Amino acid sequence: TLKKYEFMDINSPIKNDNRNYDYAGFPEEHRTEYDVICSMIPANAKVLDLGCGNGSLLKLLSEKKNISACGIELSDSGVEICLKKGLNVSKGRIDESLPHSNKEFDYAICNVTLQMTMFPEKLLSEMSRVSKYQIISFPNFGFYKNRLDMLLYGKMPRPMLFEYKWYSTGHIHQLSISDFEEYISESKVMKILSICYSDTLMGWKGVLQKAFPELFHILPIYLLTSE
Repeated sequence: TLKKYEFMDINSPIKNDNRNYDYAGFPEEHRTEYDVICSMIPANAKVLDLGCGNGSLLKLLSEKKNISACGIELSDSGVEICLKKGLNVSKGRIDESLPHSNKEFDYAICNVTLQMTMFPEKLLSEMSRVSKYQIISFPNFGFYKNRLDMLLYGKMPRPMLFEYKWYSTGHIHQLSISDFEEYISESKVMKILSICYSDTLMGWKGVLQKAFPELFHILPIYLLTSE
């Protein structure tokens, strides 16, 4: 399950609501894609984490790769936790013009946040402007369980909503692997260098994942470049 990616807003009148993320109860976490992202970034790189949440990924990168890092986060609780950790994080939107110069960073990261932005195309354009390389991950809406759920029930797939409702989720731009790759190809703002996955399995399940990645992988992690 990807339930660990979501944080309920405890002040919401709706019991199960993740539109306004509250990290107060989640100051630390380690998710499987963190190690994949960490392996993509060389030591001493300059990194910008967009939608950095509680700063767990930035902290890991700082400790393991000795990076020069900063982040932008919209959630007040996320920014507060990051600052307490000694991270250079500011509050702000990531899908508008960023306060950074061209190619200021070696890497810009947007981890499991693209689908939550109002203007994802602006975010991608700004990432390509401020960094040489980009790392982007998102929940794959083309996952087979979502397709089956839609087919059987005719409603927004429950697996990709992580048990939230269509009206109470912050995931406002659902996309598949094909959607993302089509946009990258058509927009020409950056090009794909490689793709990894945090949920690679062994045996016959791994064979299915390799043959049909859009059907059987939940979380693709792309390395791109704007150069």
